[in-house]
Amino acid sequence: MLSADQVDDGGGLSISSMVKEIQGLKDKFKREDSDSPSPFADLEKATVLQECRVFSDSKVVTESPRKCSQLITKLLHIVTQGDAMSSSEVTEVFFGVTKLFQSSDASLRRMIYFFIKEVAETCNPDDIIIVTSSLTKDMNSKEDLFRANSIRVLAKMIDSTMLGAIERYIKQAIVDKNVMVASSALVAGAHLIRGSPDVVRRWVNEVQEALNSPSDMVQFHALSLLYEIKQRDRLAISKLVAQLTRGSISSPLATCLLIRYITTIVSSDSGALTSATGRAAYQFLELSLRHRSEAVIYEAAKALCSLPGIEERDLGPAVAVLQLFLSSPKSSLRLAAMRALSTVAIAKPAAVIKCNDDMESLITDSNRSIATFAITTLLKTGSESSVDRLMKQISSFMNEIADEFKIVVVTAIRELCLKYPLKHRILVGFLANFLREEGGFDFKKAIVDAIIALMCVIPETKESSLFHLCEFIEDCEFTALSTQILHLVGVVGPTTIAPARYIRFVYNRVILENAAVRAAAITTLSKFAAQLPALRVSVSVLLRRSLRDEDDEVRDRATLALRLLGDKNKDRPSSSDLPLDSRSSEQAPLPEVQLLLEPLALPFPQLELALRQFEATRGHEDDDIALTLATLPAVKDHGPRAQTIVGSTDLVPQMSALNDISAELHKVPELAALGPVYSSTTPLELTEAETEYVVSCVKHMMASHVVLEFAITNTISDQLLLDACVSLEPVDSAETYDVVASVTAPVLRCGSTARAWLVLEGDPESVFGTAAHFMAELKFRVVEIDPTSGEIEDHQDGFREEYPLEDIEIATADFIAKANIVDFRKVWDSLDKDQEVLQRFSLNFKDMQTAIDEVISCLGMQSEDNTDVIDNSNLGSPHTLHLSGLFAGGICILARAQLQIDDKAGCVLKIAVRSSQHKISQLLSDCIK
Repeated sequence: MLSADQVDDGGGLSISSMVKEIQGLKDKFKREDSDSPSPFADLEKATVLQECRVFSDSKVVTESPRKCSQLITKLLHIVTQGDAMSSSEVTEVFFGVTKLFQSSDASLRRMIYFFIKEVAETCNPDDIIIVTSSLTKDMNSKEDLFRANSIRVLAKMIDSTMLGAIERYIKQAIVDKNVMVASSALVAGAHLIRGSPDVVRRWVNEVQEALNSPSDMVQFHALSLLYEIKQRDRLAISKLVAQLTRGSISSPLATCLLIRYITTIVSSDSGALTSATGRAAYQFLELSLRHRSEAVIYEAAKALCSLPGIEERDLGPAVAVLQLFLSSPKSSLRLAAMRALSTVAIAKPAAVIKCNDDMESLITDSNRSIATFAITTLLKTGSESSVDRLMKQISSFMNEIADEFKIVVVTAIRELCLKYPLKHRILVGFLANFLREEGGFDFKKAIVDAIIALMCVIPETKESSLFHLCEFIEDCEFTALSTQILHLVGVVGPTTIAPARYIRFVYNRVILENAAVRAAAITTLSKFAAQLPALRVSVSVLLRRSLRDEDDEVRDRATLALRLLGDKNKDRPSSSDLPLDSRSSEQAPLPEVQLLLEPLALPFPQLELALRQFEATRGHEDDDIALTLATLPAVKDHGPRAQTIVGSTDLVPQMSALNDISAELHKVPELAALGPVYSSTTPLELTEAETEYVVSCVKHMMASHVVLEFAITNTISDQLLLDACVSLEPVDSAETYDVVASVTAPVLRCGSTARAWLVLEGDPESVFGTAAHFMAELKFRVVEIDPTSGEIEDHQDGFREEYPLEDIEIATADFIAKANIVDFRKVWDSLDKDQEVLQRFSLNFKDMQTAIDEVISCLGMQSEDNTDVIDNSNLGSPHTLHLSGLFAGGICILARAQLQIDDKAGCVLKIAVRSSQHKISQLLSDCIK
C-alpha cells in the first residue's frame, strides 16, 4: 500500500511538498507584514476630525459602516497616543458619533461603544446626556449584543443621580436568560457600587438569583458582586460562604473566588483552625483538592498553605497535590506549584522536603522562572550534605538567568549560610566568584550586602570576605559599591590579623579611581593610621601625595587627616628625605583624631545650622571664641528638610508646629524610629458627632511612612472598651500601602478619649505619595460594667465588636507641606528641567478666582508672589500662578500654572511641575483630573 507521500503521479504535489510550500508562503507574508508601514503612522488630528464630519451623512452611516468604523479607529489611535482633544473637539465628535446609532451594523455599534467609553471621562458632563438616551434605547433592544454593551458603557459614564433612571433595566438584565447580558449587568453593578453603594445593595435578591445560573461566568460575577454588597456584614458573609460550601456552586471560576473569600475569613478569625469556622473551611479546602478543575485544585492548595496556624501534618494533602503539578507538562502549572512550595518552604521547610527530587529535576527546566524557584526552594529545604551538590548545579545555571532572578538566588544563599554556618567557606566563595562575573548594579549590590551581612553574623568569614571585597573593588565600575566597601575596610580592616595587606587595595583607589572613590579611600587610610601606630608613618606618606590632588574634597580630607595625625610635614608631598627615626618621632596625633573614627556628634543639617548661627553671633560677642563642638550653639534638629533645597535657605518650610507633632508621636515607642513629620492634615471625622463611638483621623506624612492617628471617644456609660483599633481594607485592587504596625488604645471608659495609630508603608512597586482609598472599621472588645460603680458585671474578657466608619482617602496633596520662597525664579531655575512635567487640562470653571482657589486646594501647595490674586486691570488675559511646597522626605516641588477662561472650553489650565524626581512631578500633576 502506498504512503501518503507516494500518492503522486509525477506531476502533482505530495503532502510534504505542500507543507513546504505553505510554510514558504507564510514566511513570505510575515516578511511583507513586517516591511509594510502602519496605516496609522502619519495621522493628523485635524484631518481625521475633518473626515469625521461624514458621520452627519445618514447615507454614509447606513451604507458604509466599515468606513465609519475605520474613522473611529483613527480617532481612538489619536487619543491613545496622547494627542488629547480639546473640550470643544470632544463635544463635536461626540455629537457626530451619536448619529452613528442610525446604523444597525453590529461591528460599527461595538466600535461606537468602545469610543464612548474611552472619551466619556474627558467629555463635558453636560454632553453625556446626549448619548445617554441612545444607550438607554439600546438597553431595551432585541439584540442581546446591543443590550449587553450598552449596560457596560452606561455603568462607566453615569453617576448616582442618573442611576435611578436605569436601575430597573439593570435589575432585569441581572436575571436575564442571555449569559452575556446578565454578566454585563453584574459587572456594571461591581463598578457602580463604588459610587452608589446604597442603590446597588437593593439588588441583592436579583444577584442571589443570578448565583444559581448555569453559566460559569455569570456565577463568578454574581458571587463577586454579592460579596461586595455584603462585605461590611461579617455575619452575612459567613452565612453566604457556609451556604456555598455545601455544593450549590458549579463554576470553577466562582469556586476559586469562594476559596479566596474563605481564606480571608479564616485569616481574620482569631481562633483560626481551632474554631468551627476554621475546621469547616479546612474540610472544604481539602475536598476542593479533588475538584475536576486544575485552577480550583491549585487555588485550594495555595489557600491551605497560607492558612494561619496550620500544622505541618495538615499541609500534607496540599503539598502532595503541588508535587504532582511539578511533573505536569504545562509550564504554568509547574510555575504555580513551585511558587506555592517556595512560600511554604520559608516557614515550614520540613513539609516540602519530600518534593526535593522533583524540584531538582526542574533546575534544568527551559522556563528560567521555574528553575529559579526550584533552586531557591532547594536552598531553603536542602540539608547540609547537599550544599556542595547544589552549588555545582547553580554555577552552570546562574549565567543563563536575568539579574532579577540572580538576586533571588543570592538572597537564598545568604539564608542557607546562616542556617549552616560551617559551610561559609563554600558559600562565600561562590558569591565572591560571581562578583567578578558580568552583572548590573542591583545584582552586585545584593552580593556585597549578603557578604557584609554574613560577616556580621559569622565572625569566621571576616578575613576571607574582606579580602574578596577588596579584590572586587580592583575592577569595580560602580562608585557607590566602591565607597561602601572602602568604608567597611576602614572599620573592619584595622582589627584584622594582618591589616597592612589591605593598604595596597585602598591606595590603588587613590591612584586609579574617580574623585568620590579617592575621597573615600583617603578616609579609609586615615582610619588605619589613627588606629595602628605602626602604620601611621607609612600611611602619612601616602596621604601627603594627595595634597596636590585636582579635587577639592580629596585635598581637604588629606589635609584634615594629616593635621589630626600630628604630621608636621603635611605641606610636603613626601618626607622620604627624612630619616626614619625622625619621621616616626614627629607623629604624635592630636586628641581630636577620634573624629576620624567616631561619627559626628551632630547630623550634618544640624551642624550646618549651628555653624551659621555661630558665624552670625560672632560679630556681636567675643571674636576670640574658639570654634569647637562645645562652643557651637544648640539648635533644633529639623531632620532631612535642611538638605533638600538646592542652594540654601531659598525655601523655608513652615514647621514649628510639625516639630511639636513629631515630638508627640516619638513618645510612642512603636513610632519613635519613623523619623520627622513633614506634613499633617486637619482632623477628618469618621463618624457623626451623636453616635455611640466618635472617631476622627489625622494623617501624618513621613519620609517613607504614613501614620494615621485616630482619636476614639466612648459615649456609652455601661460599656468599657478594650484594645480599640482601626482596620483598613483597600477599595481598589492595587495595594498602594501596606499596614506595617498598629498601636491600640488599651482602655476606653465612658466620656474619655484615647488614641490609636496605624503605620502604613508604601508598596515598593508604586510611587510613595500615590492616592489611595480605604474602607475603615473600628474593632474592640466590649466589657459590660455598672455605670454607677464602674465594676465589671459580665465576663472580664468581654466580647469582640466591630463598628463601621467612614472611608479614609489618602490624597497626594496630603504629602505636601506649604513653604515660603524667598526667590521663586531662582529656585525654579536651579531645579533640573529634565524632571519637569508639562500638562494641559480643561476645567469646568467659569470664574477665574474660583479656578485659582480650586487648583491651589487640589495641589495642597503655597501660592507665591501674590499670584493667587487676580489683577483687575488684566481681566480676560491669561493668569499666571506660582506654587511651592515640600513633598514628604523634604523634596522641593514647584509649579507654574497658567489659567485662562474660554467661553467654549471653560477654564484652560497649563501647568508645569518641577522637582528633583520626575516621578514626584508626575504624581503631583496627576492630582488634577
